[in-house]
Amino acid sequence: MNRRVFLLVCSLLAAAGVARAGEHPVAGKLDAALWARAKAVVATRVQPRAQSRVIVRTVDGGPATGLIVAAGGRPGRFFPWLGGQVAIVPDASIEWLASQSNVTAVSLDRAVQGTMEPIAAQVGTKGISEQLGFDGSGVGVATIDSGVSAWHDDLNGRVVHFVDFVSAMTLPYDDYGHGTHVAGIIAGSGFDSGGERRGVAPGAHLIVLKALDITGNGFTSNVIAAIDYAIANRAVYNIRVLNLSVAAGVYESYWKDPLTLAAKRAVDAGIVVVAAAGNHGRGPAGRAQYGGIASPGNAPWVLTVGAAHDRGTLDREDDTVAAFSSRGPAAIDGAAKPDLIAPGVAIESTTDSGTALYAANPRSRLWGSASTSTEPYLSLTGTSMAAPVVTGVVALMLQANPALTPNAVKAILEYTAESRPEYDDFTQGAGFLNARGAVELARAFAGAASIPTADPVRWNRHIIWGNVRIGNGQLAATANAWRLGVTWGDARTSTGEEVKVWEGARK
Repeated sequence: MNRRVFLLVCSLLAAAGVARAGEHPVAGKLDAALWARAKAVVATRVQPRAQSRVIVRTVDGGPATGLIVAAGGRPGRFFPWLGGQVAIVPDASIEWLASQSNVTAVSLDRAVQGTMEPIAAQVGTKGISEQLGFDGSGVGVATIDSGVSAWHDDLNGRVVHFVDFVSAMTLPYDDYGHGTHVAGIIAGSGFDSGGERRGVAPGAHLIVLKALDITGNGFTSNVIAAIDYAIANRAVYNIRVLNLSVAAGVYESYWKDPLTLAAKRAVDAGIVVVAAAGNHGRGPAGRAQYGGIASPGNAPWVLTVGAAHDRGTLDREDDTVAAFSSRGPAAIDGAAKPDLIAPGVAIESTTDSGTALYAANPRSRLWGSASTSTEPYLSLTGTSMAAPVVTGVVALMLQANPALTPNAVKAILEYTAESRPEYDDFTQGAGFLNARGAVELARAFAGAASIPTADPVRWNRHIIWGNVRIGNGQLAATANAWRLGVTWGDARTSTGEEVKVWEGARK
């Protein structure tokens, strides 16, 4: 068996700045950002007016309302499954709050943003579904973003449900524009362009959950609430895949981070969670940097997508990894990331003239072939655009084989991807997305077709299971690695069986 264990650079992990439990009795209860704020209060010996929005978790799993009020804070939303409550507390009270015996952890309710880069060259894209024979029909795709302009010609009839976690509005809207662009990449019909700018899975239906405001910013607690909503309503709308083109900083292990744990709940419920890797592939001096994967994409159970540049051609040979695309390993835990990369440079998709992005990017607006009062499309760049490309392909795979679990989807995408020798695994993951190969192998898993023996794209025929690259055979449709409840990278199942991805191999 061909196996390669990733070498993790210790300095990258040290740079994450994790608080050591031995430094102070409460250090182990605070994430790195809050520990820094608590220490700043002590260092200045003043009582600053600064406040922090946090998530307080308790030992007994109940609300921390009394303690929050005693700390001079304001309690907010409570997550029963997490045993955590959102609150705004004075920075001067952080250390006291963490020291209470019923408090097990206090995490910063971090800011989240859409993972979008400045606009690049204008490149046309075509719907992948034209080549595959599937359009995502019947598959529910949830997007957690800035909302959606559901009136857009390309999105007419695609949005079946909308919930606003920012302002509690009832009708669909998108004041920023990021969510509308993402929605068009996934399921746009291409009506205003004669089909030229059709989305990847135009037959899929969208469940849009607004968690970002007019500036493209939000809080992890709103994203968590949206994830919880998707889980609770997955059967109603057949939600099989969740797109998170948003990113937050990494300040604690993915086993403690409320956002990554919320994503795990979704995966364990059978929902494929696709997240943008982030746009931190370059350091301040413009040089390549490692360790920049954002949350929740740093977690092994999430399908994390970096961005590729197709150079405006249909020829894959000139495709490159976008310089801005975040590289692994994941900070703190050192998980191998990203999982794969997909087109994310100058992606043309739906826009709304009333949004902030439309106003801010006049040179990136694009006319279609239909008669419209304003430009119906916008060219945007970032891992925010790469993630929905993969989300659309996942919808096609699930239409071809509804029995696929999140682990099986991820394995198929990695196995059929095209890896390049000039890039390491922390840069390209398993390789460049191969949509056709992924859908064909998904059909083969269902027994509806034979495993392809010829493909113009070179399959790398390996997967990255945890931090180990394995490649020594054909993926088995019935492998125990694909079961719900098996975390990507586990050595054994919950019943003690050795995890296998194909027959005849130790893994």
